[in-house]
Amino acid sequence: MRRILLALGLALACAAHAQEMTLFVGGLQESGTTERAPAWAFEYQQGLGEYFAGSFSWLNEGHVPGHHRDGQAFQLWGRANLLDRRLSLAFGIGPYRYFDTSVSSAGGGYANIHGWGTVSSLAATYYTGRPWFLQLRANRVLAHNSIDTRSLMLGVGYQLEPVDERGPIKSPPYQWNKTTSDEFTLFAGRTIVNSFESEQGVASAFEYRHGLARFIDGTLGFINEGDARLIRRKGVTAQLWAVREVLASDRLTLGIGYGPYVAIDRYRAPAPGEDATARVSLMFTATASYRFGDHWAVRFSWNRINSHYDRDTDLLLLGIGYRR
Repeated sequence: MRRILLALGLALACAAHAQEMTLFVGGLQESGTTERAPAWAFEYQQGLGEYFAGSFSWLNEGHVPGHHRDGQAFQLWGRANLLDRRLSLAFGIGPYRYFDTSVSSAGGGYANIHGWGTVSSLAATYYTGRPWFLQLRANRVLAHNSIDTRSLMLGVGYQLEPVDERGPIKSPPYQWNKTTSDEFTLFAGRTIVNSFESEQGVASAFEYRHGLARFIDGTLGFINEGDARLIRRKGVTAQLWAVREVLASDRLTLGIGYGPYVAIDRYRAPAPGEDATARVSLMFTATASYRFGDHWAVRFSWNRINSHYDRDTDLLLLGIGYRR
């Protein structure tokens, strides 16, 4: 399934059709109960022709009792464009990789539960004829070994290419070159432990990024997650990325990356029979950079570290980069 998600992400990045970013807010209810919570999401969507689209989204399902869950979803969409393309009605479905901070079965603590589910959605989008649009969306999440939910959200979106007609854009400018050549970035930011208390620490990182192809980057990096009370972790990373330039100026780039994180956690006591060697976690990252001048860029990265011992973290990093 991980290979499928990576391949789908690369396919979405390589397709030469419309690009849209949307921020959603709304409410969620746990199926079979009356438990409700606020929810939010952001999404990147790219057209695959007049009647189809693909999307990547990060869905935060709020805090229902005993569960703080969020995750990443890839969806394929079928859509009908009506009223002179002012209104688009769509249905989407795809896999959902969730991260659930839940009450530990042993009691007295928490556990980071990872799993797979599906998310299906109905959406109605109104295009204003300018880059901005509004969308009303209903989601249904079915998750293995976790709760099922349904949510209703309102989104505000922006089309990331010049608009010459109302509705979804059919063909933005062709990208001739690699998204990235070579880039060195120094980051600072915040570590947030995925627990019920959300313990925090000061984080720093360094990253070397190299463009492998027009829409594919590779990175090597070092991360220091600081002292976040439950962890004191640092290590090296390697990630493969789907990336793309957006906007007419090509100054803004977007990307998603996935790869291993080899780190030592000084707060983690080795289990019986273990030594204190480094452990391998998996790291997923959504990133955006804005290029100013010929050689400089500012980059924001949201990293989710998927541990195997209930110490998942979010790293929110802002950095300055030098491009060659």
